[in-house]
Amino acid sequence: MCKSIKRKLTIGWVLFVVLLLGGCTKYQDGETPMQMDGFFFDTVIKIQVWGKSDEKLMSKCEELCRKYELLFDRKNENSDVWKLNHSKGSPVEVSKETAFLIKEALEYSRLSKGAFDISVAPISDLWDVKNNPGKIPAQDKIEAVKSHVGYEKIQIQDNVVTLEDPQMAIDLGAIAKGYIADRLKELLEKNGVEQAMIDLGGNVLAIGHKQDGEPFHIGIQKPFANRGEIITTVNIQDKSVVSSGTYERYFKVKDHIYHHIMNPKTGYPYDNDLLQVTIISDSSLQGDIFSTMCYTLGLEEGKKLVEQQKNMQAIFITKDENIHRVGF
Repeated sequence: MCKSIKRKLTIGWVLFVVLLLGGCTKYQDGETPMQMDGFFFDTVIKIQVWGKSDEKLMSKCEELCRKYELLFDRKNENSDVWKLNHSKGSPVEVSKETAFLIKEALEYSRLSKGAFDISVAPISDLWDVKNNPGKIPAQDKIEAVKSHVGYEKIQIQDNVVTLEDPQMAIDLGAIAKGYIADRLKELLEKNGVEQAMIDLGGNVLAIGHKQDGEPFHIGIQKPFANRGEIITTVNIQDKSVVSSGTYERYFKVKDHIYHHIMNPKTGYPYDNDLLQVTIISDSSLQGDIFSTMCYTLGLEEGKKLVEQQKNMQAIFITKDENIHRVGF
C-alpha cells in the first residue's frame, strides 16, 4: 500500500483532470510513491512524492493546506476573506498572502475588462448552484445583487483592503487553489523533492517527470461523461494543468444548463460556446486564473489571450465536443 496520511473524505464533484497514474503505480525501479490524501478547499486532494520516505514532509503539506484554507475560505468565520466580506465597508488588514492574491485578481479583472471578477460572490450566493434544485432566481433579485458587484470598488493599500460597497463580497475560489499548488511545489522542492504530482481537484501540478524518465500522462475529463472518461490527453513535465468548465457544478431547467461560472454583467451563468477550458502553464496560479478567464471570454477571445502569453498552451472544448488546441 502507498504510505499516506489519511483524513476522513467527503465525496466532491467530478475532477476535471484525471491522472493516468494508476493510483500507487510501481515504476521501473519498483518504488511506490509516498502519498497524502485529504479533503480541503471543498474537494478531494492528493499529493504523491517519489524518491522520499519522510512522513513529516507529508504532514507539512497538510499543515500548509490547513493554513490556506483558514486564510481563504469565505465560509470560515476566522478567515481573512470572511472578515473582509463582513466588514460592512470598513478597512480590514489581511495577511500578506491574502493581499497578494487580491492584487493579482484585480490585475486580471482589469485585463479581462471585468469578465473575471472576484466580487461576483453575491451573484454566486443567490444562485447557489451547488445546492440549487432547479430554481432560477427572480429577475429583481438578480438586479439587486448585481448592483453590489464590481472589482473597481475594491481598494487595497499594502495589506489593508476596503470593499467600498458594504454589501460587497469576494470569492477567491477561482484563484486560490492555483496559488496553493504553487506553494506546495515550493515546499516540496525546498525539501529536495525532484519528482511529485500535486492534485488539488482540477488543479494538477507536476514536479519533474516520472521515475522512468517519461513525462506524466494526464487525461482530460470528458464533459458530462462518467468520471474517468477522457476526451484527450497531455504529457507534462514541470508543468501545471488546470481546467474550468460548465459540468463541475450545474443544474438543468428543461434543456438549458445553469452552471457555477457567473457573468458579473448579466447576473446569470455565462452562456457561450464552451464546455471547458484547460490551461497548461508553468504556474498553477496562472493556469487557475486563465482557465476561468478564457472560459468567460469565449473561444475566439480566449484563444487570442492565450496566444499573447509565453509558455502557455490551452485546450478549448466547445459544445459540439470539438477540441481546439492553442500553442501546441
